[in-house]
Amino acid sequence: MKVRTALFILVIAALVLPVAAINAQDQVELRITWYDDGNESQVIREELDAFEAENPDIKVTLDVVPYQSILENLPLQLGAGEGPDIARVTDLGGLSQYYFDLTPYLEDPAYWEENFGPYLQWLRPLGETEGIYGIQNQLTVTGPYINRTLYEQAGVAVPWEEKEAVTWEEFAASCKSVADTLDTGDIFGLAMDRSGHRFAGMAISYGAQFFDEDGHPIVTDEGFRKAAELFIQWHEDGTMLYDIWAATPGYAAANEEFANGQLACYMSGSWQVQQFSNTIGDAFDWEVVPFPCGDSSCTGMPGGAALVAIAGTEHPEEVGRVMDYLASEDVLRDFHAKTLFVPAHAGIAASGVPFETDQPLAKAALDVWSSDVANIDPIAFELQGYPQNRIVLDSIRDRLAQVIVGELSLDDAIQRIQEDIDTGLAELEQ
Repeated sequence: MKVRTALFILVIAALVLPVAAINAQDQVELRITWYDDGNESQVIREELDAFEAENPDIKVTLDVVPYQSILENLPLQLGAGEGPDIARVTDLGGLSQYYFDLTPYLEDPAYWEENFGPYLQWLRPLGETEGIYGIQNQLTVTGPYINRTLYEQAGVAVPWEEKEAVTWEEFAASCKSVADTLDTGDIFGLAMDRSGHRFAGMAISYGAQFFDEDGHPIVTDEGFRKAAELFIQWHEDGTMLYDIWAATPGYAAANEEFANGQLACYMSGSWQVQQFSNTIGDAFDWEVVPFPCGDSSCTGMPGGAALVAIAGTEHPEEVGRVMDYLASEDVLRDFHAKTLFVPAHAGIAASGVPFETDQPLAKAALDVWSSDVANIDPIAFELQGYPQNRIVLDSIRDRLAQVIVGELSLDDAIQRIQEDIDTGLAELEQ
């Protein structure tokens, strides 16, 4: 009896194991390079698990890396032909030479055009007006946060409580007034992420055009200069936290200082909502306030992250299936609800997102961000969609930092920025 049972088991194993081996052999593995602002990797992993359950022939590995790696290492990998199949990027147009058009591999390209239309251009290579290269699954808006608790402790009025449109000068003055009144030595007025992208919204508010009549990037107009003068002045008079721009090379954020209650005001963006919901909790009351105004407009910069299809993949059809799934309305709505991101999907934006947070501060912040989108200046959209905007924005960041630490005058910095732009674009054309 035992012999028969053993023979039966061997026969079954001989039939089953080859099938399992064939299934494993036929399974395609895709890799996604990803970074986190908050809990996104956890949410996307859950959605990918659901996708794999429905599509057992595809396995998706999620490689979560620091944001700095997305900025610095990923471009090198892509240039060497060693990139992933899909990547989450913020240099949307700057890396577009490494994307491929998903259109032939999508079930319904019209759905993408209808719901992501205005943002598809951000991912297209320079000169291209058609093609679907990825999902804009996080729309961000730059703008200011305030520590409401510090304002109340200092007895300083939040400017928007007294007037609807508040200038940058009025906003910055209120931030400094809070810090000066409390005078604890470890509370500062205002900080801005060390990023040309954050500064650009302020510059456009003061009339910076960023492009000449031929579409060439420029920083030599009076609007750019006025914003830069104010920015430098605020570092000199103690309005702004000096170390963010002066002591750190490359990109830097002040989110930890804000979450620790050291800043009255923080110029960053909507991607911080999820993080602040977790890191601040009920330690103090924080709010998002509308865009401050310059002489020309009241605007921040749009932006965000996109999942893009990388041209070096050996499995474009499978990449298309993953992207179709992640871009579907129900899945994407779930992603936004759990990550507290402003949607770039027209259908979801129209119907609303049931944000999963029990914190009224986070919900109120998301309401402000959503309403601010309508006030973004067209130049801001143009700059964000410019494929080589990284050349412009990184030079602004680095040259203004040199002015802050005394290495350059503002006149020299503006001249150097323009030279950096002209040289960088010329090198790309060779």
